[in-house]
Amino acid sequence: MSALPHTAQVPEVASGDDLREPLPVLVVGAGGMGRAWIGTVLRSDAAVLAGVVDVVPGAAQRAIDDVVPESGRPGVAAGTDLLALIATTGARAVIDVTVPAAHHPVTAAALEAGLPVLGEKPCAATLAEALSLAGRAESTGTLFMVSQSRRHNPHLREARRLADELGGAGVVTTHFSRAPRFGGFREEMAHPLIVDMAIHAFDAGRVLIDANPVSVDATSTNPPWSWYGGDAVATVSIRYDSGALHAYTGSWCSPGEETSWNGRWSLSCPRGTVAWDGDTPPAATDAEGAHRPGRAPGEDELWELDASLDAFARAVRTGETPDSEVHANVWTQAIVEAAVRSADEGRRVSLAEVLDEALDQARTLDHEQQGSSALDSWASGAAGLSTTMR
Repeated sequence: MSALPHTAQVPEVASGDDLREPLPVLVVGAGGMGRAWIGTVLRSDAAVLAGVVDVVPGAAQRAIDDVVPESGRPGVAAGTDLLALIATTGARAVIDVTVPAAHHPVTAAALEAGLPVLGEKPCAATLAEALSLAGRAESTGTLFMVSQSRRHNPHLREARRLADELGGAGVVTTHFSRAPRFGGFREEMAHPLIVDMAIHAFDAGRVLIDANPVSVDATSTNPPWSWYGGDAVATVSIRYDSGALHAYTGSWCSPGEETSWNGRWSLSCPRGTVAWDGDTPPAATDAEGAHRPGRAPGEDELWELDASLDAFARAVRTGETPDSEVHANVWTQAIVEAAVRSADEGRRVSLAEVLDEALDQARTLDHEQQGSSALDSWASGAAGLSTTMR
């Protein structure tokens, strides 16, 4: 993003408007994922594309020319300055699809301008920046939702429903095995599997388990045949305050028989088990051995990005709290942080440890930037996250 002038005059977000009118949004970031979001907005009944912003001159217009049908281009603005486009387009929400390092300044600027934000995962580049954004949402009273899109998979939600019928998931296991050759930054990361891929499974586990995570044990390695620079294999155990356990085993360098990109899941419950292959509807088997097939999604059911955008637009218009509001979503990023630390240091790491350290760093960051002081009132990282905006 370009410099974000705090002196820009922006319109207030209207309230109580017609729920049938699509929400005018700006997409910030015109890379591959930004273009995916532009396409998502274009096919949505809940939102309309007001403009595209990118720090690289000309990049926003190129994305518009490539993705938006010619007949719709005259109504879509392009530029490098977020607040300038907010002021001139009448946009009433922002979709932040910038690189993680830009998430904090872009989302903070939008929130301070009074516009709700839907941000791509991760919430921010660091856990401290994520907590800082939670504080900005509190101080501005403005919604910040993180698009953890895979939690909007209808099969995952059906697995949760089946597990609840059997008494709730107490032990969740995930096996993930793929062998992608991405090239680029993923093959240079220290923990590519945990940070870039397992975050999806950790978040999905939180959908399946009705509790908060408390600690993480992780081991990671990189086999001799791996084409990654960092650890492409990991086992991670996440303990919850209910006593539930999520056990994840994954590999990004296992050619041959591969799992779904969503992994293969088993949920152990008091009165039976639920199995999900990651691609098709899950099924349950009760304690008496009776098979219970899961329901298939309806033809009109929304998936992933489409469902995430719909939930965001609905939350903006109705005031309801989406389940990936920033305070709730930060727990997933904290699991990733704890897993990396556990793997590096060979010990169990508590979520309280990483959250409290990040809280201290976030307070320092906010004071240096003369930003929100909301975090000063948090008794601890975990206690602060119990606050949900809306």
